[in-house]
Amino acid sequence: MTTKPYRPRRSVLYVPASNDKALAKIEQLSCDAVIIDLEDAVAPADKIAARDRLAGIFANRPYADRIGRRREMIVRVNALSSEWGTDDLMAMAKAEPDGILLPKVDTPRDVLEVGDVLDDNFAPDSVKLWAMIETPKAMLNIGAIAELGRDPASRLDCFVAGTNDLIKDTGVLATPDRRYLMPWLMQMLLAARAGGLDMLDGVFNDFRDAETFARECGEAAAMGFDGKTLIHPAQIGAANRAFAPSAAAVAEARAVKDAFALAENAGKGVIALDGRMVERLHLAQAEKLLAKAAAIGA
Repeated sequence: MTTKPYRPRRSVLYVPASNDKALAKIEQLSCDAVIIDLEDAVAPADKIAARDRLAGIFANRPYADRIGRRREMIVRVNALSSEWGTDDLMAMAKAEPDGILLPKVDTPRDVLEVGDVLDDNFAPDSVKLWAMIETPKAMLNIGAIAELGRDPASRLDCFVAGTNDLIKDTGVLATPDRRYLMPWLMQMLLAARAGGLDMLDGVFNDFRDAETFARECGEAAAMGFDGKTLIHPAQIGAANRAFAPSAAAVAEARAVKDAFALAENAGKGVIALDGRMVERLHLAQAEKLLAKAAAIGA
């Protein structure tokens, strides 16, 4: 499977599609991506107006953010089984966001059916699909869902952990250390990697508790997640820091790359560096980390 280019998704902020003030501030934010939400964040009476508003937003979206990088803009649509889902999807096929986040994905068919609709309505291949993993059924089928990531025709590009819904549907106790969620989070991560997908952690509900939020971000980064979904702009800075490589990690990666570049190490599968064995797989890890650092200016 070909490794896809790194695209920063350290901080992914939900923005209600019905909140004009929040929508107007998108280009001023330092998050890597935004998810404009037509689902949970919009009351039923406002859903049609919110959907109609998005056409103008995508027609006039800025090309780049403040550091010259185009920020990803994703739209979370309503489920196709709802009265709004099909119209949401048709509107997004025309608006051409970077991605469409699908709620309540239970099986591979849920992703494939949406991909077929986008293909039938001539949405470009650049419109990717993100899947919310937020139901017990999704967890049981997660390997098969993730396998779609190996087929570019499926458009599937990213998993998003829907921890609040998993807690609601299972009755598991929500603790500050997330001990009862950890097995499912790691299962999501493993499946995502098997399918070549990015994996985003779920939201942290108390945006005023900066200390616990920062700790949760650090744990998610250590688990291998690519970033975290956010509910408030105040959370952006901590997420960006947690999911960025440290200065020490960047220095170590450069040392590994430079060592393998030496003439005496040409063609070697294993070398010694600072008293430890370093293999070609460590070179691949180093190059990936350096690409990530370059993409975010670290």
